[in-house]
Formats: sequence, C-alpha cells, structure tokens
Amino acid sequence: MRLWRRHRQGEPERPVEGPSLPDDSTVHLVLDLALRVGEAQLAGGAGAADVTATILAVTDAYGLPHTEADVTYTSITVSCLRGTEAAPVTSMRVVRTRGLDYTRLAAVEDLIRRISANLVTADQAHAEVDRVTRADHPYPRWVSTLAWAGMAAAVAFLVGGGPPLALTAAAVTAVIDRVGRVLNRRALPFFFQQVAGGALATAAALAMVATDLLPGVRPSLLVATGIVVLLSGLSLVGTVQDAITGYNLTAAARTVEVALLTAGLIAGVALTLRAGVQLGVQTRVADPLPPLISDLPVQFAAGAATSACFALASYAQPRALLLAAAAGAVGTACFGLLALTGTNAVTGSAVAATVVGFGGKVVSRRLRVPATVVAVAGVVPLLPGYTTYLGLYQLTAEGDPAGLSTLVLAAGTALALASGVVLGEHLGRPVRSGVGRLVARVRR
Repeated sequence: MRLWRRHRQGEPERPVEGPSLPDDSTVHLVLDLALRVGEAQLAGGAGAADVTATILAVTDAYGLPHTEADVTYTSITVSCLRGTEAAPVTSMRVVRTRGLDYTRLAAVEDLIRRISANLVTADQAHAEVDRVTRADHPYPRWVSTLAWAGMAAAVAFLVGGGPPLALTAAAVTAVIDRVGRVLNRRALPFFFQQVAGGALATAAALAMVATDLLPGVRPSLLVATGIVVLLSGLSLVGTVQDAITGYNLTAAARTVEVALLTAGLIAGVALTLRAGVQLGVQTRVADPLPPLISDLPVQFAAGAATSACFALASYAQPRALLLAAAAGAVGTACFGLLALTGTNAVTGSAVAATVVGFGGKVVSRRLRVPATVVAVAGVVPLLPGYTTYLGLYQLTAEGDPAGLSTLVLAAGTALALASGVVLGEHLGRPVRSGVGRLVARVRR
C-alpha cells in the first residue's frame, strides 16, 4: 500500500509506505477468526497474556502484522492498523459464557499450531473454530457427575478417611452437582449456587451427627471434601497469572469473581453450621490431619485419582487424563515429603505447585495437551478444604477469633498454589524451547 503526503512546505510529495494488507473482506475474516479463537481460550480459563499472544499469532499468520489486541475478563478488542491514511479496522467480542471443557481447549490450541505453521487457510480455520466452539461436550453429562463424585471419594482418602467416608462424600457430591445443574438451568447466579453447594455438604455432615448414621465417619472431613470439589472450579491460576504478567484489569476482575464465589461457599457452610448450633447439633473439630505421606501408596494413588477425576469432570481427553493423574501424584508426593521435613503448609504448597507447573510446561507441547490442564489438575489435591472448614468452625460454632487466622492460612495456601504454578511455567518455558530445538535437530 503506497500513500502520499507532503513532507515539508514547498517540497514535492513523496511516498510513505504503509502495511500491505489483504482486501477488506479478508481483513474482517481474519479479525473475526482471531476473536473467536481468543474467546474460546479465555472462556476455557487461559490467561490474558496467552490469549493476547494467540490473537497476534493468528493475525500475523494471515498477513495482518500491525495488529493490537486488548483483552479484559469480559471482552476482547482487536484493531488492525492500515497505514497513515486509511482508518484502522477494529472489532470487539464479548465473552458471555465460561466453562471447563479441556477437549475444546485442546482442539483450539491444535488449530493455533496449524495456523502458525501455515497449514490451513483463513476460511478453513474459521470453519473449524466455529465447529469446535459449537460442538457438544465429548462425554455425557452423567459422566461428569460421576467424575466429580470420584474426585470427592479420592479426596476423602487423601485426608485420611476410609471407604465409608469416600462413599458418603461421593454420594453427597453427586447430589450437589445435580442440584447445581438444575439451578444453572434456571440462570441462578453462581454465587448462590456456591451457597447451595456449601450448605448441602455441611447439612449432610450435620445429619450424620444428629442421626449417628455413620459413627465411624468424621463429619468435618465430609465437609472438607465438598469444599475441595467446589473450590476446584475457581480460576485461581489464571487470576495470579494475569496479575503477574501485568494484566491488572483482568486480574482484578478475576479476583472479584473468585472472592465472590469463595464467599458464597463460606456463607453456605457458615450459615448451616450456625443453624446446627441453634438446633443443638454440635459437631466436633477433628484432630489434625495425618501427614499426606503417612501411607505412601494410598496417598500417591489418591492424589493421582483426584486430579484425573477433575480432568474427566472438565471433559479432558484420555491422553490428558493420564498426564493429569501423573501431575496430581507428583504434587501430592512433593507436598508430603516436604511435610515430613517440617516444612509449613504454605511453603510446601508453593514448592509442590512449582514442580507441577514446571513439568506441565515442559511436556505439554510434546504430548499436545494444554498446559492449563496439567497445572490446574495437578494442584487440585492440595486445595485447602480442611483448613477452610476449620476456620469456619472456629468462627461459627466456637466463636473463636482464631478462625480468622486459620482462614488467612487457607487463603495463603491457595495463593501459594496458584503462584507456584505460574512460577513453574515461567521456569519451564526456556527448557521447553530448548527441548523443541533439540528434537528438531535430531529429526534433521
């Protein structure tokens, strides 16, 4: 594209080179493609920095090198510069729905790799991303419910419970999931869905105490498993990633959402505990949890099963399930070994999450699995469900102000997990690039 302008007063005009762009229809097609790809990633829990890099990679691959992208939590804006004389082309897309579907996220990332390698045209890519985003979940809904139930059972073993607690936790979690689906179809805000989930988990534990139905089951652990399941769907990793990479507006929005949903969960548990106290149903604060490494084979398997079930509930591919299980086992083992050395929970969580994030970043590209799957699934077994319950019990049932410090500990543990994952991914990025170059040389 050649433009003309007068350089100085009295001097002849000289050409000013602007970007050479395709025709208008192709520009609009490429921008719409980039927006759709970015929307799919953002809705699946990817960080704003990753979404921005993806959008710019797509536009650059199809001949729009002078493009700017602005990503917030609820919208994506892309603007293509067309020189000094022509007006830029700007498009925006609002992200209205979010949900965990790791198969869809993996399909989008595979499409991005083929776009970057110039293996598909813009028309083909647009048709494929439309097919991917409109496709149904790869598994029936009842499979996801069973996976959430299996995750609760695995967490029950992880916190020192036996088969009775695991079966009870699985049944209660399945009910919570189905009730949540009914409330979601009625468009009830997620805050109230979290309140309902926390209340159901706590009510089940109080009912066990009142009826003495399962005397060998510790009710506090039943509530703790429900809290872990409800916390697992929050975008803690994406929140910290956005904050660290400088996307403060998106990070603030994610933080508000995570805080609000966590407050809903806390409200459901606290209100139900308080109602139990008013009705004379007194629960007991259980003894401190045993170290995770106390029974290595069981805890190792429980951590792997927790992560694998979470990935399955989030509609991950079979290959991703194996990688998620490995990440969960490694994270659990690291935390347990550190606990044996006397390391505190916050530091142990940060180190274990760093190991998970590093390993996931290194192997995810070679196995064609999104790094987000490995990172999030790997730290799920370490979420502070029991600590959260303990703080709420101290505040609600006992009126002990020490519950505030316990809740701060739970929040610190969650933050340590998320920041550890981000640090691990940052450390693994150059290693992954070096491994990729080495493999390319060997193939040559």
